[in-house]
Amino acid sequence: MSFTVAKFKDVSEGTQAGQFTVGDREHARSLSDLDPIYRQLIDEPVTATIAVMGSTGRPNLTPVWFDYEDDTILLNLATHRKKVDWLRANPQATFLLMNPQNAYHWLSIKGTVTREVSEDDPVEGPRVAAQLNRIFNKYTGGDVYALRDPSFEERRVLFEMSVDSVATFGRP
Repeated sequence: MSFTVAKFKDVSEGTQAGQFTVGDREHARSLSDLDPIYRQLIDEPVTATIAVMGSTGRPNLTPVWFDYEDDTILLNLATHRKKVDWLRANPQATFLLMNPQNAYHWLSIKGTVTREVSEDDPVEGPRVAAQLNRIFNKYTGGDVYALRDPSFEERRVLFEMSVDSVATFGRP
C-alpha cells in the first residue's frame, strides 16, 4: 500500500512563486520512507495533535503521543476516553506534529482505523501493553507505563491506522 506525500513550498530560503501551496507530490510505501527532516518529527518525542470527529460533528483536537510501525500508525488510548467512541463511530483522524523549536516545520498525517486490539485480548493483549510501555519510554524515559488512573481499573485499546496521506512543510 502506498500513500501520497504533499510537499508544501515554504519561504525558508526566500519568497517564491506559489509559496505555501503544494509544490511536489510523491508516493511513499512507509512512514520510514519520509525525508529525514520530517521523519525526525515522528521518531523523536514530538507530541502530536490529533483531530477526530466528535459527537457534535465538530473536530475535536487533543495532544497525544505518536507511534508507528512502517505504514501503520499506532494510537494507544484508555477505553474510557471519548476519542475511543468517536473513532469507532468515524474511524478517520488527522495528526499534526510540529517541531517544538520551529512551528513552521511540521508534518500532517491523515489516517483511517483498520484494526482495534484490546489489552484484554487473550492473544494480542500483551502487545497492547508492550506498545504502551514503548511509547511511555519514548516520551518520558520510564520503562513501564505509570499513568493509569488509580481510581478505577483503566483498560487500554490500540488502534492500528493506515496512512492515507501526508503533508510536509518547512525545515528544522
